[in-house]
Amino acid sequence: MKIQKIETFKVPPRWLFLKITTESGLVGWGEPVIEGKASTVEAAVHEMKDYLIGKSAENVEEIFQILYRGAFYRGGPILSSAISGIDQALWDIKGKAHNMPVYDFLGGAVKDKMRVYCWIGGDRPSDVAAAAKEKFEAGYRAVKMNATPEISWIDNYKVVEDVLERVGSIRDAMGYDMDIALDFHGRVHKGMAKVIMKELEQFHPMFVEEPVLCENEEAFRELKSCTSIPIATGERNFTRWGFKNMLTSGGVDIIQPDLSHAGGISEVRRIAAMAEAYDVALAPHCPLGPIALASCLQVDFNSQNAFIQEQSLGIHYNEGSDLLDYLEDKSVFVYKDGYVDKLTGPGLGVQINEEKVREMAAKWEEWRNPVWHTPDGNIAEW
Repeated sequence: MKIQKIETFKVPPRWLFLKITTESGLVGWGEPVIEGKASTVEAAVHEMKDYLIGKSAENVEEIFQILYRGAFYRGGPILSSAISGIDQALWDIKGKAHNMPVYDFLGGAVKDKMRVYCWIGGDRPSDVAAAAKEKFEAGYRAVKMNATPEISWIDNYKVVEDVLERVGSIRDAMGYDMDIALDFHGRVHKGMAKVIMKELEQFHPMFVEEPVLCENEEAFRELKSCTSIPIATGERNFTRWGFKNMLTSGGVDIIQPDLSHAGGISEVRRIAAMAEAYDVALAPHCPLGPIALASCLQVDFNSQNAFIQEQSLGIHYNEGSDLLDYLEDKSVFVYKDGYVDKLTGPGLGVQINEEKVREMAAKWEEWRNPVWHTPDGNIAEW
């Protein structure tokens, strides 16, 4: 079970896959990536090879600790994402070696199925009512949309009215058969966030995500005192130390660690347990590929406080390739009445089509998020 070989594949639309092969021939897959920085994370993964080759793939926790603590500098999006993908791949190998899903190693599943949601509306949200109806017909019972396009620090009230019109159109079309989540995406500053969240209460959203940037930790508690809407954040927090203050401050109701950014399966399971101790729900961030989603679900099925899972099928970023394209068995991610069934296969529970991975890696093009400006030329948060 010693690690023999490490390979990486940058694949459309914006993902990085990792393949770890052992001397016995067992293979594990991971997804170590930061959106728009795939090449940088890929370099970090290969820099970690010296700590991996020849080590036992069974020793997942020891390798995590070596990679995290052994190089002096730690944390942040690049290093944490590299470790995340390696951790996923090692758990995949361990599960396959013992013919068990990863959640069984963590103590077993606490649920039979996991609720999922999907994206509608794009970066600059539009036509959301029709999209919500379409997603309902496809088996979803919850959607998420960006609340606004680019927005100034303090903006015209029409921005608020536009948000209310979009959300109201879904409520008018779907009633409460469809849950609605709003992602402020860190685009909205505190002054406008208070106004928009207060006005949104009439539509009873499932949650508001990243109402302000996560580094403004003190603002979350203030916003929470102004609204009854559950507040979510966490996609830009890394490792349990990145969540510690957010949890102790009492400003969030839902945390959203990303299994490809926050430290992989090992670390996010610890983060989930921390959150449970503060009566905070878990909804992992995952606008990524099938390996990341499978990793999320392994933690979800084992976590009492996991209540819904983001997934990227049909998301506006997935041009040229989509979630199911890299799987041998696409039925593992069939959604019924808003849920996905428990993954029962060994390891991460998905089989990666390596031939497709290698084919698509030859078609890789760098992805970059847009850079936006407000009408006065000021840089705007994307």
